[in-house]
Amino acid sequence: MGLFEKRRARKFFIYVQDYNESDPKTHEGLDLTKVTPREIFAKYGLDENTVDFIGHALALYRDDAYLDRPALEFVKRVKLYAESLARFQGGSPYIYPLYGLGELPQAFARLSAVYGGTYMLSKPQCKVEFDEEGKVFGVTSDGETARAKKVVCDPSYLLNKVRKVGKVARAICIMSHPIPNTADSPSVQIILPQKQLGRKSDMYVFCCSYSHNVAPKGKFIAFVSAEAETDKPEEELQPGISLLGPLDEVFFDTYDRYEPVNEPSLDNCYISRSYDATTHFETTVQDVLSMYTAITGKVLDLSVDLAAASAADE
Repeated sequence: MGLFEKRRARKFFIYVQDYNESDPKTHEGLDLTKVTPREIFAKYGLDENTVDFIGHALALYRDDAYLDRPALEFVKRVKLYAESLARFQGGSPYIYPLYGLGELPQAFARLSAVYGGTYMLSKPQCKVEFDEEGKVFGVTSDGETARAKKVVCDPSYLLNKVRKVGKVARAICIMSHPIPNTADSPSVQIILPQKQLGRKSDMYVFCCSYSHNVAPKGKFIAFVSAEAETDKPEEELQPGISLLGPLDEVFFDTYDRYEPVNEPSLDNCYISRSYDATTHFETTVQDVLSMYTAITGKVLDLSVDLAAASAADE
């Protein structure tokens, strides 16, 4: 950013930081249920690159359709980023589990056990069982059937109840150095906006390392992913791979994305969406929350009073 663009951006961020939905004094005369993000960007005179950065890297929108929708959600997303950035002292709005994402299901298994859940590991060829009315009644593996009133699963278990909606291209890269020009950071997320790549969707680069106990000492693992727009992932992912520097190894992979088409109220099957190309898991969390509501009939409230939480810690 040039000097004048920095000033304009600073004014925008101060507006977002001070915005309080219930306090009209902070609205600066803007009704965010009617005004669009495009109009807000124009008000502050922000240039196209700054708009790309804010919309895709801070608000985490995956395309530019948000520009012409009511701006309230957009402002809340940027606010969430700022509050998350201030929450921890690591200079990042993100947290990542030591020993990798496999720790998340392990934590779930422990919590499940507290509430009487049973975990069955390494069960081969699980088959979802249905009665004559088409309602699920259990899951069979090795001749044993675990009976259940409802089944929650990913699309691979019920391919006849999902439809293909896209394909993800992914590169897994092993390196002996951090990503260049990232201040030697042991973990990084880079979002490459679609417009800057001449694509229809963004590209994502995520790097973790030995500091997270996911690789040997001195090794870094980078993932480059994008919604596949061609049948050549090696070429398609090159803009992200070119940022990484020398690679020890690189592995390319593509996989289909599915979404459920069944009616859970009829068959009691709750099917998740496939993972998309994003590396921040926002879409995954949204999917889990919507499934929770569908299963329980309740909305899970994950909002927290940061000031109260900090006071409790003290």
